[in-house]
Amino acid sequence: MPELPEVETMRRGVAPAVGCRIATLERLSCPRKPIALHPSLAAMRRGVEGRRIVAAERAGKRVVLRLDSEDRLIFEPRMTGLLLLADSPDPLYARLRLGLTGGAAPEIVYWDRRGLGNVRLATPEEFTELFRAGKLGPDALTMTGESYRERLGASRRAVKTALLDQRAVAGIGNLYASEILFVARVHPATPCCRMTAAQWQRVNEAALAVLEEAIRYEGSTLSDGSYRNALNKQGSYQNAHRVYARADRPCPRCGAPVRRMVQAQRSTFYCAVCQRRSGGARSAKS
Repeated sequence: MPELPEVETMRRGVAPAVGCRIATLERLSCPRKPIALHPSLAAMRRGVEGRRIVAAERAGKRVVLRLDSEDRLIFEPRMTGLLLLADSPDPLYARLRLGLTGGAAPEIVYWDRRGLGNVRLATPEEFTELFRAGKLGPDALTMTGESYRERLGASRRAVKTALLDQRAVAGIGNLYASEILFVARVHPATPCCRMTAAQWQRVNEAALAVLEEAIRYEGSTLSDGSYRNALNKQGSYQNAHRVYARADRPCPRCGAPVRRMVQAQRSTFYCAVCQRRSGGARSAKS
């Protein structure tokens, strides 16, 4: 967390900064673990101050501000990072501030409670290398059933685990993988190599439907309350979750209790009735 819908909401939220010029870049005082900056703060200042923001883009789970120099300022929020135009949830964890002029937004603040995120300034060549094929897969909103099959179909991994591989498909994380597989009626432990073309098509259709719906709801704010949109407001997709974090509660489709299991050290939520285990699906630790 945040995943594609939350990061896309961040990107849209900071879009008013497009056209603004970066007057100042300031590292804010925070007593917690500092976020990683690449290159150093001084070098980053030299690269961004005086530059105009020409586009707000997204690369997987990262927000990318493209500058008039064609350099990119890349924000990777990891677990608890946020990009804000308004007051932060708690000023204690505000990490970096861009002072802006000449447009609709006076500032962008990067906030990160746990400090696991990072900010990077990349030249066009560095940006291409960072996100070239093999390092970051196609965005989940651009995938097809056939592309899922081509990229993952030979893998012996469980489909839920494989969907988290950002080199194969970018943007899907633990929360939305559970939701997607429930909508697709695919058991999360099914090995990719046992998936049929029809199942991959259902996964793709479910991914598009779930991710686009979550974007409309501006993402999911979970019980820790960390995620907010750029105006410091909660998302609301958590109210529409079908199985995620709903263990032992009724399946919204059939009424059977939602189950939880652990895959690759992460919780997976599913319905054993609606997502029946195929012959090739192996059990996981409950």
